[in-house]
Amino acid sequence: ALAFKFLSNADLVKHWGLLKREVFVGIWIVIGIATVLYLWGRIRFPHEAPVQKLSKGRKFTGLAFLAFTLYLIPGVTNTPLAKLQLISGFPPPTCYSVYAKPVNCEEPFKDYETALAYARKVNKPLLIDFTGWACVNCRRMEENVWVNPRVKQLMTEKFVLVSLYVDDRTLLPPNEQIIFTTKEGVQKEIRTVGDRWATFETENFRNNSQPWYAIVTPDERLVNYPVGYTPDANAFADWLQCALDAFVR
Repeated sequence: ALAFKFLSNADLVKHWGLLKREVFVGIWIVIGIATVLYLWGRIRFPHEAPVQKLSKGRKFTGLAFLAFTLYLIPGVTNTPLAKLQLISGFPPPTCYSVYAKPVNCEEPFKDYETALAYARKVNKPLLIDFTGWACVNCRRMEENVWVNPRVKQLMTEKFVLVSLYVDDRTLLPPNEQIIFTTKEGVQKEIRTVGDRWATFETENFRNNSQPWYAIVTPDERLVNYPVGYTPDANAFADWLQCALDAFVR
C-alpha cells in the first residue's frame, strides 16, 4: 500500500492519470481485504502450512484491518464522506478524480499572473499557496485545516487563492523556457511549471519549503509574515484575519 503511495507521487508530478484518487483508494481497499483474509487464514502463501487455530493477535489485527478497510469504502464514492480525513495526505488530492465533477473539489487559480489580475479586479488580497503534488503536509492542510468553517469562510470570501505547484513537471511553452539569473548571480534553467514557481518562491520569499503561505496586496506588497505548515485551524484562521485587518487599513 505504501509502495502505491510513492507511485502515486510520481503519477501526480508527471500527470500520467494512472492513479486517480478513487483508483488509489480502491487499491488500498483490495489490499486491506487481502490482508484480513491472510491474517484470518483464508489465503496463504505456497510455503506456509494451513492455520489450525487463530491466535488472539491475528484475530484482533484482522479486525483492525477490517475496520480500516470499511472506513476506506466511502473514498471511492462522489460524496462528502469521501474526504477520509484520517488518511489525509496519503491519497491524491480530491480534485484528482475519476469523476467529472467531484463534490469535494474546489479548484483554486494555478497561475500567479491570472490570479493577480483577478485580485486587482475584485480588490482582494492574494493568498499564495506554495504547494507540491507529492507534499503530504499540503494535503493535510487542504483536507483538515482549509475545511474548518472559519478558515473556509475567510479563504473563499475575503481572499483570492492561487496554488503554485513547485514540483509540477509540465514543460513550459518553448518561448517561456529561459535561463534565469538569481539574485546571487547563479544561472538557473527554467523549463517546467515547477521550475518557475520554485524559483518564484525562493527569489521572493527566501524559502523553498512546502506548504508555504504568503499574502500580498493587488499591487504585490507583502501584508504579513508568511507561514508554513499550520495544523491548528484556529491559528491559521487568526493568521488570515491578521492579514485581512492589515489589508483593510
